[in-house]
Amino acid sequence: MKKLLFLLSFSILFQSCYSYKSIDYSTIEIDKKLQLEVLRLNKTSMKGRLVSKNEKTIILQTKNGQGTIPMEEVYNIKVREFSLLKTAGAIVGIPIGTLFLLGMLLALGGMG
Repeated sequence: MKKLLFLLSFSILFQSCYSYKSIDYSTIEIDKKLQLEVLRLNKTSMKGRLVSKNEKTIILQTKNGQGTIPMEEVYNIKVREFSLLKTAGAIVGIPIGTLFLLGMLLALGGMG
């Protein structure tokens, strides 16, 4: 039980350390190799590391290889950034939540 709670807490902690923020296409710097999420007009999205961009296309390195997206299909572009506030909240919130759940389980177990 403890291992399961630890594993669950650990995975939640590292998922919540990052968030995506919308940015303007013209401000994207190729040198930084940013992690992007590109939302298309057809409501699909692609996440990956920026390889290159020009006025007509954006190229991302994804888990499945390189993906090229024409700019006329792009609805929104978001950049992944580290969120200190979310990380601090997770570091404080997960142990408190775990202790609360363990206390509830112990209290319910003592009633039977």
